[in-house]
Amino acid sequence: MSVSPLTGVDAIHLATVLEDCVDQLSTLGHIMPASFEFRPDALEVVRGELSQLVDSQMQLETKYQSVLIKKIEMLGLTKNPVHLLDVEKDVLNAGRDLKNSTHVFGRTLKQNPLTADNLLKIQKDRTYVENIMTGTMTELVQKCNFQTLVDAVLAEKERKASLQSTIQKEQEGRKKLGILTDELVVVRQEKETAVQQRKEMISHLKDQLQEMKAKTNMEGKYIKKCADVSVAQSQKKVFLTEKEMKEKIEGLHNKTDEENRAHKEIVKFLQEHQADLEKKLDFWMEKYEVDKEAKQKELDTLKQTKAKDLEKLQELTKLYKEYEQIVVEDRIEKEKARRKTEQEAIELKSAIKMQAWWRGVMVRKGFGPFGKKKKKGKKGKKGKKGGKKGKKKK
Repeated sequence: MSVSPLTGVDAIHLATVLEDCVDQLSTLGHIMPASFEFRPDALEVVRGELSQLVDSQMQLETKYQSVLIKKIEMLGLTKNPVHLLDVEKDVLNAGRDLKNSTHVFGRTLKQNPLTADNLLKIQKDRTYVENIMTGTMTELVQKCNFQTLVDAVLAEKERKASLQSTIQKEQEGRKKLGILTDELVVVRQEKETAVQQRKEMISHLKDQLQEMKAKTNMEGKYIKKCADVSVAQSQKKVFLTEKEMKEKIEGLHNKTDEENRAHKEIVKFLQEHQADLEKKLDFWMEKYEVDKEAKQKELDTLKQTKAKDLEKLQELTKLYKEYEQIVVEDRIEKEKARRKTEQEAIELKSAIKMQAWWRGVMVRKGFGPFGKKKKKGKKGKKGKKGGKKGKKKK
C-alpha cells in the first residue's frame, strides 16, 4: 500500500511529535521495574488501578442508562427524526464504549499485574512501538513519508488476523474434539453393548451346539436303526418278489406250451378250412360265370322290351296330347256358352227390374194410363165406389 508524500513542514511536525514519543517510551523503559511482585506497595498499585477501572466502568454504565432514559423521553415527546437520530447515535456510542470498557475490565481481572510475564510483555510491546516510531521518524525526515508505519500496521493486522484464525481453529478443534469425544463414548458404549450381546450369543450358541450334538447322536442312532429295519424289509420284499416272479415265470412257461399246442391246432384247422374254402371258391366261380351269362341274356331281353315300351310310350304320349287339346277346346266352348247364358240371365233380370222400377215411377207420378181422370158427378163416383167394392168382394 503506497502513501502519498507529505510536505516538508508537515513531515517536520510529525517527526518532532514522534521524537517526543520515542523519548518518553525510552524513559519509560528505563524507569519500569522488572516486576511489582516483591515490592511493598504492590497491593496499593493494584488496588489503585482496579478502583480506576471500576470508577470508569460505573461512569460508562451511568452514562448509558441516562442516554437510554433520554431516548425513551424523546420518543414520547417529539416526532422529529433529526433529534431521534442524534439520540440513537448517542445510545450507540455509549453502548460501544461500555462494551469496550467491559472487555478491558474483564481482561484486566483475568490477568495478574504482579507477575513478571505481564511486565515482560509490556516491555516487549514498548520496544516494538519505539522501534516503529524511530523508523517512521527517520523516514519522515529523509523521504517525507511514513510507509514504515503503514507497513507495520498492516503487518500487525495480518499477525492479529492470523492469531485470530489460529484461535478460531483451536476453538473449532476443541468443539470437534468434544464432539468426537462424545461420539467416542457413544461408540465405546455401543461396542461394549455389542460385545456383551456377542458374548451372550456365543454362550447361547454353545448351548445350542451341545443340544445339537446330543440331538445328532440320537438322530444318528435312530437313523441307523431305521436303515437296518429298512434293509431287512427290503431284503424280505425282494425275496417275496423273487418268489412271485419265479411262480409267474413257471406259469408263463405253462401258458407258452399251451399256446404252442393251440397254435399248432389252429394252424391245422386253418389249413383244412383254407382247402375247403378253395373248393368253395372254385364252385362259386363256375356258378358266377353261369349266372353272369344268364343275367346278361335277361339284360338284353329287358333292353329290347324297354325299347319297345319306349316307342309305345311315345305314341301314347302323342295321343294323350291330342286328346288333351280336344278336351281343352271343348271346355273353352262350354265355358263360353255358360258365360253367355249367365249374361243373358243377368240382362233379363236387369230388364225386369228396370221395367218394375219404371212402372212404379209411373204409378207414383201418375204418368200414362195411370194418370188422374176428371170428376163426372156424384153418381159416377158412387158407381165407381160400388164397382170397387164389388171387386173387393170378388
